[in-house]
Amino acid sequence: VSTTTLGAVWACQHRGPWVSCKTGCSHFSVYSPGGFTTTMAGPHPTSSSVMELTKMSNMTKLHQAVAVGDYNLVKRILKKGLCDPNYKDMDWNDRTPLHWAAMKGQVEVMHLLIGYGARPCLVTDVGWTPAHFAAESGHLNVLRTLHALHAAIDAPDFFGDTPKRIAEIYGHRACVAFLEEAEPECQDHRRAAKQKGLQLDEQDPDWDAKKRELELSLPSPNKNMNKKNKKSGDPARLTYTKERRA
Repeated sequence: VSTTTLGAVWACQHRGPWVSCKTGCSHFSVYSPGGFTTTMAGPHPTSSSVMELTKMSNMTKLHQAVAVGDYNLVKRILKKGLCDPNYKDMDWNDRTPLHWAAMKGQVEVMHLLIGYGARPCLVTDVGWTPAHFAAESGHLNVLRTLHALHAAIDAPDFFGDTPKRIAEIYGHRACVAFLEEAEPECQDHRRAAKQKGLQLDEQDPDWDAKKRELELSLPSPNKNMNKKNKKSGDPARLTYTKERRA
């Protein structure tokens, strides 16, 4: 679905079943007349939603530089230590600069960020890793890079979707084929590290708490089912019917 608001083209790019428990549809691509392309969060835009574009000015300089693909500016910012490469931008679903680089397919920028301490294990407010964004956009080169760095490219998001599942949904066959081979290798590396007593950087300390908040914010299917079963004369049949529909 796409629409045009004050010269900016908005397009919903996420799969239909995924709906944020707070904001509705999660992802919108914004193509401005100036040529900048990014992804917004929130409900479908109205005439007032164009104000979301001003959020760009609230991003850190590093986020902005990565989002527009300015390698030299990214390098200068990192070299001067002006911004934290692992800073999560709350206005953009807790994305780090590495998430933006993965989404844009910027392998060189990714290497630069990681060289300055960017962590591939950090996730967004719904558990998306850089690999999820790469899989969504079909950036096979990014997935290869992350795998070579032993990033957890098999990590599921809040809804249980791995990067491979995201690639399947968007029809990126080359990414799917690669991830089918890479996932077992990733798991083997994890087991080997455990046997050797090595600690892998695969945990986002902020994610456990946020995941719990999301779980509590969602309606309990058991409670809803119990209420319906009490009204029904045949709860077993109702449960069976719901399972078949699911």
